[in-house]
Formats: sequence, C-alpha cells, structure tokens
Amino acid sequence: MGAEMYTKMESFRALIGGILVALVLGTVLGEDAMGLPSCRFPAIYNFGDSNSDTGGISAAFLPISAPYGENFFHKPAGRDSDGRVLIDFIAEHLGLPYLSAYLDSIGTNYRHGANFATGGSTILRPNETIYQNGISPFFLDMQISQFDQFRARTRDLYIQAKSPSDRDKLPRPEDFPEALYTFDIGQNDLSVGFRQGYDQLRASLPDIANKLTSAVQHLYQEGGRTFWIHNTGPIGCLPVAVMYIRNPPPGMLDQYGCNKAQNEMAVEFNKQLKDAVMKLRGQLPDAAITYVDLYAAKYGLISDAKGQGFVDPLKICCGNRVNDYNVWCGQKAMINGTEVYGSSCANPSAYISWDGVHYSQAANHWFANHILNGSLSDTSLPIAQSCHRPRRF
Repeated sequence: MGAEMYTKMESFRALIGGILVALVLGTVLGEDAMGLPSCRFPAIYNFGDSNSDTGGISAAFLPISAPYGENFFHKPAGRDSDGRVLIDFIAEHLGLPYLSAYLDSIGTNYRHGANFATGGSTILRPNETIYQNGISPFFLDMQISQFDQFRARTRDLYIQAKSPSDRDKLPRPEDFPEALYTFDIGQNDLSVGFRQGYDQLRASLPDIANKLTSAVQHLYQEGGRTFWIHNTGPIGCLPVAVMYIRNPPPGMLDQYGCNKAQNEMAVEFNKQLKDAVMKLRGQLPDAAITYVDLYAAKYGLISDAKGQGFVDPLKICCGNRVNDYNVWCGQKAMINGTEVYGSSCANPSAYISWDGVHYSQAANHWFANHILNGSLSDTSLPIAQSCHRPRRF
C-alpha cells in the first residue's frame, strides 16, 4: 500500500476512532465509562531519540544552544525544539514532572522516572558516529543497559539511605513494576538506511522491529508491565528530506511536497513493528502493550496544516537558507563575506517544523492531543488507562 493511500485511510480511522473513544469510553483522567480506573503511574521510563530527548545528548556532548527552548523554558533545555517535546506533554497529562535525562547528573530528580533517550539514537547498533552524521552512540540496547544499571544502583542507594530526605530524589523500588515504559525510536535507523541504500534498509526492517520488541521483553523480565510504543513518523515530510532536491522528477513528491519513497519505507517499517508488537502480546501474558500510530497523527497535521492554523509544513521556523547554503538553527556561517545566523522566526507556534528536522512545541502539543486519548492506539485505550490489557488481546 502506498504512503498516500495509507495516510488517507489513517486520517479517516483517526476521525472515526476519536469519535468512538469519546462516545464509547467517555474518557476522563480519573475513570472512564467502562469502569476502568486511572492507572496513576508513579513514574515514566523513556527510551528514544531526539523526538523525546530531554537533555541526554546535551549532557554527553555539546549542549544544545539558543534559541532552542525559547518558547517555553526561555533558555536551552536539552530539547530539540523551541519548547516542550512529546514526552513532556505525556508527563503533564499524567500529572508527573518532566523527566530528567539519565546522562545529566546535575540537579536531577529521578523519583518519578528517568529519560534514556538521546538525540541521534538508533535501534540497531550504529556504524556511524555523532561527528559524521549526528548518530548517537547510545543506541537502544545501550539505553536498556543504562536502565538496568540505574535500577540496580538506585535500589542500593534507596536501601542504604539513612533519612527520608536522602531518598527524595530516588525512585522507590516498588514503583518500577507500576511505571509506564515509553518508546519513541526508529527514525534514525531509517535515516542511516537511506544513506546506505533502500534495498539494504528494506532487508533490515525485520531486525530493527525485532530489536525494539526484544527491549520490551527484557524490561518485562525485569518487572515492567505497561508499554507505550510510538511508531515512526513520516520522515519524508521533514523539510530536510526535500530541501536539497532540485527539480524533482514526476512522482517523487506527494501532493504535500513529501518524499514519497521515504514515507513508504516508514509505512513498511511501521507495519512490521505493529506485527512484531502483536506477536509480543502473545508471549507476554501479563503485559499491557499499546502500539500508537504517531505516523497518522503527524501526517494528519501535515496534510491539513492550513486548516489547523499552521503555515506550510515544509517551512522552517529556525534557521536561515541563503541561496543553496543552509545555516542551521542557532549556528553561524560566513556566506559571501557576511556572517549569517540561523535565527528563530517571530512566531514559532505557527510552524510545524522547528529546525527542519524536529517539530515545534505547537506541533508536539497537537500530536499529544491526538494520541493520548487513545484514538490512534490499537487498543483504543487512552494513556491514562493503558495499564489495562483489553480483553480482545
């Protein structure tokens, strides 16, 4: 199935799904019409890439600079956006504080979870470095290893603590089985694959999907029970995917200007990921696993940008393009003897793309509003009730 046909079907599904969730579930944050209580997660543990990084890559390498963070934190906050990223809205929705990055050791509080995501992370072990193409060394298996170490060390520290104040910033050992485990990763595996060749990437898709489900299995064996898994977005709709294409041949771009071949690869990966998740449910009888169609949410906004109050989705808020030279957000470059700065636009909230690669806070907020109610989840359960395993699974 082509990407365009897929997204049209998903847009219809999203609309009908949202109506059904509202009418059948009648969801509120406390308890819904089906009698399912709110899960009241004590913590969130997140694994991912720059779409959900809250300071990891900044702590490990060079800090993300201004004007990142300006539209909410009023300073750089380790996020590749003008403000909050999707995991921040998830935390807000569940009444939890923003997640501290595991790699950030200064002023951190891990009582309500930790974030192992880093910008540039992949699912598979990378064969590129951050200095070549921005690929993080902290791939998914390493993030899982960091979680294992985090859990063991904080448990020891919690037991050894001599006063309540010594425990305040540490997770309670009993909270790990009750926590929400979230995944938003895979986009960079596709990016790496595009550089290596489409045929090679297509052949590796089953391995990528299975590596993610293997991570879920490991966390389940360690006591985790609730998993919220985002599929990957329409990578071909990122401005960076098309900004260097001159005179595209007929059929290369869809009606919204997106790279069709890249989106079709994302659709195929998502299909294989969903199949792997369905299989995993049968192997983990006590797990509540939610597969979230974030692709449909993102493409839904991109395909109706004007109707939702946004500018052209391929326009970039932060950065400066002079002739054929791109000055990235927050960077400086000399062009024809003149220093050019990649500055922010006047109204970031009107843009879907923040810097050509990452989404704006306004777009992230829009996505959150369209996935957290369960209308794009295969279980149809909102995130606040996602600890419950639907009977049909």
